[in-house]
Amino acid sequence: MSDTLNNPEKTPEHIAIIMDGNGRWASERSLPRVAGHRQGVQALRRAVRAASDLGVKYLTIYSFSSENWSRPEAEIDHLFGLLRRFVSQDVAELHSSDIRIRIIGERSALKEDIVELIEYCEQLTSDNKGMTLVVAFNYGSRQELASAVQSIAERVARGELQPDEINTETIASHISTSDIPDPDLLIRTSGEQRLSNFLLWQCAYTEFVFVNEHWPDFNRDILVRAIETYANRDRRFGGLKAKAL
Repeated sequence: MSDTLNNPEKTPEHIAIIMDGNGRWASERSLPRVAGHRQGVQALRRAVRAASDLGVKYLTIYSFSSENWSRPEAEIDHLFGLLRRFVSQDVAELHSSDIRIRIIGERSALKEDIVELIEYCEQLTSDNKGMTLVVAFNYGSRQELASAVQSIAERVARGELQPDEINTETIASHISTSDIPDPDLLIRTSGEQRLSNFLLWQCAYTEFVFVNEHWPDFNRDILVRAIETYANRDRRFGGLKAKAL
């Protein structure tokens, strides 16, 4: 292990990952897109184990965006099938590893059995004290912010809050990750360099690392490399670095 990873202060508390490139991975191998998604699940297992082993406290993954509904119905059905298999095959192991599962995103449009699986995962692991795995499922950050604003407006209408009392802390307390620290590091695979409506509020001061490997090829070494890149960044949060004495 590198000197960086031997120093807990250099390890990000919260890592977010945009898991991109399943389709391109499959296309490059003349395979159907669903084959890329299946391999992507294997990569997710590797990422969760590695992040937990490295001392990461929160790992947030972008598994299904609110824009993904525009994909072919057969592909969507396959993605939901992968979620069902993930619950049946992996949640017990995550639970035994003391990992807590949180799932963020809109649930109103989801099938009843999917909502039940989500609630089962969260309830089963709710008391675990290890790493928290946050799964963004049917999630879109703009919708998240719109919902937060709507909730704040309702409080104002009820007289519980005055408009001039609204500040950044008010908004932060109404988003779905209000009890989770903002990401220190965001990793996006497959060479793409954009947020794609993911954690727009939360990533105000996040460090971004873009890697060329497609998500199905993601492994511990890639994660370590990204953490080492992060550890060498100068994070000033809008301020100035203190002058050396």
